[in-house]
Parts: sequence; C-alpha cells; structure tokens
Amino acid sequence: MKIAIAGGTGMVGKKFSSLLLNSGHEVIVLTRGENTFQNGIQFVNWLTNSANPEAALEGIDAFVNLAGVSLNDGRWTVQQKEKIYQSRMESTDEVLRIFKALQNKPRVYINASAVGIYPVSTTAIYTENSTQKANDFLGTVVQHWEDRALKAEALGIRTCLTRFGVILAKNEGALPLMTLPYRLGVGGTIGSGHQWVSWIHIEDVANALLFVIEHETLTGPLNFTSPNVKRMKHFGKSLGAALHRPHWLPVPSIALKLVLGEKSILVLEGQHVVPEKLLQANFLFKFISVEDAITDFFSN
Repeated sequence: MKIAIAGGTGMVGKKFSSLLLNSGHEVIVLTRGENTFQNGIQFVNWLTNSANPEAALEGIDAFVNLAGVSLNDGRWTVQQKEKIYQSRMESTDEVLRIFKALQNKPRVYINASAVGIYPVSTTAIYTENSTQKANDFLGTVVQHWEDRALKAEALGIRTCLTRFGVILAKNEGALPLMTLPYRLGVGGTIGSGHQWVSWIHIEDVANALLFVIEHETLTGPLNFTSPNVKRMKHFGKSLGAALHRPHWLPVPSIALKLVLGEKSILVLEGQHVVPEKLLQANFLFKFISVEDAITDFFSN
C-alpha cells in the first residue's frame, strides 16, 4: 500500500514509518522541509506557501494525520494553548483540502486524537460508545479536532479517530519524565495515586494503526489504550521496580501545579479508557501488562 503520514517525524510517526517500511509498504511523509527521498521514505513539502502536496499524493491508499504541537512542549500559557489548538485545526483543514483536490481519494483517513476527550474520573469506565465529553481545555481541543476530521466522511472516505492514551516509549514522550525522579532516588506516588493511567506501548500503537488501515469495518472513534489500565500508584510502583529504585517519596499535587500549571492535569488526573473496538476486532496487543511494557524498555 501507499500510505501518507503527516507528523511522520514525531515519536509515533517514526515508529509507524519503520513498521510500514519493514512490512513492504510505500511511505510518504509530509513535512515543512524540502521534497526529498531518504531511507526509503519520500518526504513531501506541505503547509508552506509553495507547497503542492497533492501532486505526490495521487493514488494513496491511506492518510494518517499525526500533526500538531506536542502537549508536552512548555507550560500551557495562553499563547501555547493557542498553538496547540491552531496546529491541529490547520493541519486537518489542509488534509481536507488535499482530499478534495485528489482525483483518487484514499480509502481511509486516520486522524490522531486523545483520551482527553473523556472527563477525568476515578470511577467511570469509558469506551468508544461513551457520550460524556470533557469541557476543559484538552477536551475542547479534541472535540473540535474530531468534528473537523469527520468532514472527510462527506467525501466518501472511511474516517477513524484514534484516541491515544499515554504512549510509552523509552526515550521520548512521557516516560523519560516519569522515570527521572526514580533515577534520582526520589520516586513516589504522584498526586493522590488514585488517578487512572490509560497507557499503551508505542509498538502496539504502530501495530494498531496498520491494523485499522487493513480492517475496513473499523470506523469512527477508536481508543488506543492497553486493556489493562492501572492507577498511578500501581504504575509508579511498577516503574520503580523495573528501574530497581525505591518508590517512597510522594509528589504532592500542589507542587506539580506550581511547576506545570494547567498542564499538571496530564499526570494528576486521568480516565479509565477501554479499547473496546480493537478488542472486538480481535487486535492482539503485544504488551498487556504495564510491567511487561516497562520491562521491555529497561531490561537491557
């Protein structure tokens, strides 16, 4: 298959591109840089005044949009929140413009999303059929993002909204920040410890993206989380054990709020999110337990 990826140079994009290449697929990565061909990947310029990405995208089978300013970049100032929001709206609008310009449209469009669309709760369990929506900053961003992406359905394109949980990768994303206190010998429960961590190993993310492309019955929201969600206290103990470090010094909520501001919600609050659609479609997760996932990163 010929698969285009926006945001292909990010953490998920790099892992997914590698999987596609190893599986024999043709990969096009959209970038603000120059048109080039490197390591088996065709890089195509987009989101610049001189860009004409549709010329290279005719005949693609699937389009995966992972583009957007990272939630982990800096404090959530008014300016940063505007960048987070607008980067997602801008990229999605450009994807829709490209689709309209293509004579042969892709069979499937996968738009990255987040479990932050669900309200934080220590008791609720959310599946793709849950109708509750968060009304905080992240929840609002995700709702607007998904509403914009779903416009692709009117063009006859199967549209999937992959709601990512906390993606675990060894050297990028949330895990290096979570391991730092343990490496310094001061790891412990963050906040109350009762908040849920809906996590997923990055390898399962990449495999699931390809699974969704290949399974035409999958559409709409798709939760990308492990079926074995854990509370923060359990997650932290597992992390300390894998690193052979003590789990003893609690991190008060007020301290994180002072350091991170509004962004502290990413670690102080959470949701119990179940990947019901993937499970019903018989997707096989490689990493079911958080212990296995963490050990995979730190066993060598």
